[in-house]
Amino acid sequence: MQDFIAVLDFGSQYAHLIAKRIRHLGAYTKIFSPSAKENFLQDAKGIVLSGGPASVYSTDIPQFNSNILNLDLPILGLCYGHQLIAKEFGGAIANTGKGEFGKAILQQTSDFPLWQNVSFPNQVWMSHQDSVTKCPPDFEVTGVTESGNVAAMRHRKRRIYTLQFHPEVNDTEQGQKMLDNFINTCEICSKWSMETFIKETTERLQQEVGERKVLMFISGGVDSSVAFALLDRVLGRDQMLGLYIDNGFMRKDESTEIIERYRQLGYTNIQSRDYSTFFLDAVANQVDPQIKRQKIGATFIRMRDKFLNELNLSAQEWMLGQGTLYPDIIESGGTEHAEVIKSHHNRVQEVLDLVDSGNVVEPLKDLYKDEVRQVGSLLGLPDSIVWRHPFPGPGLAINVLSARGDESFPNLEQTAAEVSNCLKESNCDFSILPVRSVGVQGDQRTYTSPAALINTPRDWDWLEKEATRLTNEVRNINRVVLQLDSNNKDLNAPYIIRGAFCSKERLDLLREADFMATQMLKENGLMEKIFQLLVILLPISKNGKEDSLVLRPVVSEDVMTAQFARINWNLLDPLVESILGLSGIETVFYDITHKPPATFGWE
Repeated sequence: MQDFIAVLDFGSQYAHLIAKRIRHLGAYTKIFSPSAKENFLQDAKGIVLSGGPASVYSTDIPQFNSNILNLDLPILGLCYGHQLIAKEFGGAIANTGKGEFGKAILQQTSDFPLWQNVSFPNQVWMSHQDSVTKCPPDFEVTGVTESGNVAAMRHRKRRIYTLQFHPEVNDTEQGQKMLDNFINTCEICSKWSMETFIKETTERLQQEVGERKVLMFISGGVDSSVAFALLDRVLGRDQMLGLYIDNGFMRKDESTEIIERYRQLGYTNIQSRDYSTFFLDAVANQVDPQIKRQKIGATFIRMRDKFLNELNLSAQEWMLGQGTLYPDIIESGGTEHAEVIKSHHNRVQEVLDLVDSGNVVEPLKDLYKDEVRQVGSLLGLPDSIVWRHPFPGPGLAINVLSARGDESFPNLEQTAAEVSNCLKESNCDFSILPVRSVGVQGDQRTYTSPAALINTPRDWDWLEKEATRLTNEVRNINRVVLQLDSNNKDLNAPYIIRGAFCSKERLDLLREADFMATQMLKENGLMEKIFQLLVILLPISKNGKEDSLVLRPVVSEDVMTAQFARINWNLLDPLVESILGLSGIETVFYDITHKPPATFGWE
């Protein structure tokens, strides 16, 4: 039997990311419920307790079988797992009123098996509200952050280690070394790789699909393209049919380019349809981003049925294929204790009903974006697909924020006062924008108004520091943007929210701005350096009649965490000037928030 490390999933946004990182280091992983019987884990070589959205003192904490801690195995507690182990062994945890989100600096306080070949001071990645305020009697503190928080502990006699931060994310600079050190304590023998994944998934798909056929939604993106290529290879073209749908939410000229790319790859089992009017009707007058996603997802299923009827095909004979990744599932609350961060169109009820009936096949559902790229390369797909910027099924629809125009923002004055106090030494102007954006803080979904910084130094380090400080110290701020320029030069004029929806006119405006931004990346060789560039249309302006635009370029590997990208000012200036020349755009912002505390998009 293959050696494995067990990961207990307490609902963290990163539980499967932990499992993936350990797999990348050559050790196989399995996910378990924290309430699992200890005999289920006795064959494991080690155990990791993930983070999670709960507080160890809340009434709705995930059920945990504490007997697991009595197993004579190496145990690693991360974030919530760090706090839970501290509590179980007699320590104290409290909400000090000051969490840590994003970058923090770790200092070593004593020797630690996980610190082997790790240098200090060390940048780590935090996402927590509660903190360990008293170390358990049988433990010693092995690391602290600049703020004085207990960041690492070890049991004095047993192989039990805890970290408040997330070593599994790339933004913890030497996190891979720490995890590798833990794996070494587990004495793993057998190895695991992406080649192993393809082999095992091929066997699973053959059993799962059997003699049935698969209709696969394809968007031109890496996820659906790799999923289609893998299914096509496993099942053959007699059992596979791809469907590209122009939903009206695509980028400028993109539909034509996508169809041509598939033809060049020799796929003769792909058809396309323009169903844009159905999708535009579905989101008309909708302002709630969750409802918008749900309606888009439901419309995809209706169009599947419409397409099958057009070809006189039986829905009972055709499974639905999707390029779903694990982040889609976890952010939709797809594990037992996970918080819903945002609904995904491929996880709406209509899709879940098909999943429950065994009529959906998702070959990549346990993978992350970087793993999908590896699979794509192993399958022989060209870089133009493997390294294409992510573009979700709902497309630009979720980048067009909508409003009725009568929304209330009751906490704006209090938030403004807290931001003002936080920025009192920075000598820069700011505004609290009358919109809300989604974020993830401490594995929980947040939905708050962003702070916009105005007249700041053109210093990315300074901007990053101020954005991180604001989101850490001001509870109602999960996102900070920089105002790059505006056609309205009145600094004292407030931003006004207006009634505006996801219409073809606003989508066309966003398409033009998005095209300008993407061309700038292509012309300057930045497409592979920047993971994704989102361009967000906001229904706010100082004159109350136009829209504002947010540039949101991010650097990431796996979607679960990200840092905002630092684009050269000499490239930004002409881009902003061009965007402000578009009729209907008043102001251009630049999102300077990492994930966490902000998500990639705003809805």
